[in-house]
Amino acid sequence: MARKVKKKKKVIRKFVAFLLMVFIAAFAYRTIIALGNHYIFEKEYDDEILFKIEPDPSVSISSDQLNSPNAILIRLKDHTILMQKNSEEKIYPASLTKMMTAIVAIENLPDLKEEIKLTNSTFQGLYEADASLAGFQPGEQVKAIDLLYGVLLPSGAECCVALADQIAGSEQNFVKIMNQKAADLGMDNTHFENTTGLHDENHYTTVKDLSILLRRALQNDTFREIFTSSRHSTQTANKHASFSGNSSSLRIRHSAQPANKHPGGITFYNTMFEELNNQNIIDGEILGGKTGYTDEAGLCLASLAKVGKQEYILISAGAKGDHNSEQYNITDALAVYNSIRK
Repeated sequence: MARKVKKKKKVIRKFVAFLLMVFIAAFAYRTIIALGNHYIFEKEYDDEILFKIEPDPSVSISSDQLNSPNAILIRLKDHTILMQKNSEEKIYPASLTKMMTAIVAIENLPDLKEEIKLTNSTFQGLYEADASLAGFQPGEQVKAIDLLYGVLLPSGAECCVALADQIAGSEQNFVKIMNQKAADLGMDNTHFENTTGLHDENHYTTVKDLSILLRRALQNDTFREIFTSSRHSTQTANKHASFSGNSSSLRIRHSAQPANKHPGGITFYNTMFEELNNQNIIDGEILGGKTGYTDEAGLCLASLAKVGKQEYILISAGAKGDHNSEQYNITDALAVYNSIRK
């Protein structure tokens, strides 16, 4: 009798174990299906911020309607990718590179008021490569903050090289820091060869990687302040009021002493706002951006916009055209942001 009871208990334990295994398997299956149907979690940065990929019906435009062959749209609040088009395809970033140059410089400059001297070697190869320049000259003493504005607004290559030399001793050493930063951020399909975005076969990224960079960089107050500025003047050492972006709101800007080669100062204008030519989105505002172009990269744009109460970033690359043609990177941004339903 005791043997029968023992045997019966053994059968019950096996049955319970079987039911438990079935429950675990069913739960795992439902979890996998949910992830497949709704979103994919990915680890981002060393602080484990998560973002999700979720085609969203609130965006009415199709990626096929874009001029740019590569694009990604992200809602910043919850890091949701609302639309993407060949977002992990290799691209050449052109001057979108300068977003990395700027954030690395900001993070490694102990004093933004520090004066940095531009030398003849700063300009070596830039004229020959037809690089975009902010307008500084060899021998000029320029404050670091003005060089940062020169990097992101007029896309000044001499500003990139000057900051790199000051921080790391050479552009090559600075690029090593850029690549380490990219690795730290999880930009796994990115490699930099220079600070300026001048074309090099080994200088590449993806729009998805650039979205990781921009999301992180915008968390830095100095970067965001520069990125969202429509202009910056070096004319006075005092604070002065200026308008930022296409907004009617008044902001306070910090400007530097007149440079020794420009006693009247220099005023920089953001190339994106110039190309927008007073256009903007219907139910919001394009807050800031960085353009890029080379023959190989095509027309590129990284932008930040507010639609309703939400902020979004859009990275696009590879659009046909040049500086003299219609700016298809700009028209794509306007179309995408206007397609977002609040």
